[in-house]
Amino acid sequence: MVSHKWLRPLAVAPWLTAFSIGLAAQDSPKPAAAPAALEAPSAGVVKIAEHQSRWAYPQEVNVPDGTRLHIVQKGDTFWGLAGRFLGNAYAWPQIWELNQWVKDAHWIYPGDPILIDASKKAIANEVPETAPGTPVARPESPDLTVPKDVTQLPPDRRRPEGKQREEQGFGFQDFIQLPYLAPKGADALFRELGALRITGIKYPERHNLMDGEVVYLNGGQDKGLKAGDKFVVLQVRSKSLYHPSDTHKRHSLGDVVQQVGVIRVNTVLPKGSVAVIERSMDAISLGDHVAPFTEPATIPLKLRTDLTEPMPIKDFGTIIYARDQHLHTGQGELIIIDKGSADGIQVGDMMVALRRRSFPVTESRVESSEAMEKTNYVLGQVLVVRTGETTSTCRIVRGSEEIVIGDLITR
Repeated sequence: MVSHKWLRPLAVAPWLTAFSIGLAAQDSPKPAAAPAALEAPSAGVVKIAEHQSRWAYPQEVNVPDGTRLHIVQKGDTFWGLAGRFLGNAYAWPQIWELNQWVKDAHWIYPGDPILIDASKKAIANEVPETAPGTPVARPESPDLTVPKDVTQLPPDRRRPEGKQREEQGFGFQDFIQLPYLAPKGADALFRELGALRITGIKYPERHNLMDGEVVYLNGGQDKGLKAGDKFVVLQVRSKSLYHPSDTHKRHSLGDVVQQVGVIRVNTVLPKGSVAVIERSMDAISLGDHVAPFTEPATIPLKLRTDLTEPMPIKDFGTIIYARDQHLHTGQGELIIIDKGSADGIQVGDMMVALRRRSFPVTESRVESSEAMEKTNYVLGQVLVVRTGETTSTCRIVRGSEEIVIGDLITR
């Protein structure tokens, strides 16, 4: 299976934009049409029609001079809106910053009001028209004295005065690439979850499926499925995981299962269903399992300020798995540690990654006779995002250097 490495959260802006899709388009019973008058910069107070949305959208929007109010339509994304109205899709964070009530850039809904700074549109209009698909030449350095068009500029990362968005420690994009340990094995987990399987795809010649593609499930009315039901896609990433200290591989810890995407059922048949892939972070394949989807909660980032070196070690654990079995991993990646709820670990706990270090304290020409002292140093901070009885999945939220399997974790 081909793994789409470029979709990893270690990328900065582009990776997020590709997934900033308004997924509620098919959910909304009252999609609001965008009034023609709002398709141009306008000012004044505009009342927003009632509609279904995940967010507490404003009932009235005050549109400042030079700002455009756009009512979200089916298929809109921040990425697409930035390309359409600002002339630079990579400038999507500028739109997000003007709409603080949208808590996660992945989710906007038909009828949602979106304010867009229209001041750059005139610049974008000066760009000569080119044939679709023609690459735009970009300068080697973004430090232009006289910018010619918006497409040549990097995203504006300045925040509006007085507005600071709280950084998230864990969000939806992390949820749909989350690995965790199944101690009794993947097959037992699938039975416990009542998992179905992807038994067919619309285009059989495609082996690696991504967003928007149609798949077929081996369950329908006979399994109680309904149109609109969501499922998370599961793949087995490691059979019989062993602890790093178990060098002879005598005691398997279980299988590693990873979430790779979310699908939605469109049509329910007596014994099967038709579904569409709504979101994926890795390729989805024929034969993958799907389990009922529960909306994940975001976790705010609250970094620790009590770090010292050496760090007092309390109830230390060990990193036993890195996503995609990376030998080295870093900030933004997901790992599994050998401590869980039975050890008092809870979702939201901020842990510290450490590495032991020994150094000589005497002078000797014979290395074996040198007196050594032991200490440790901090590698980074990791956030617990899922717990099992004996293991937990964590996200590396800060890192000073690469972290490897076998490094220590402490409270």
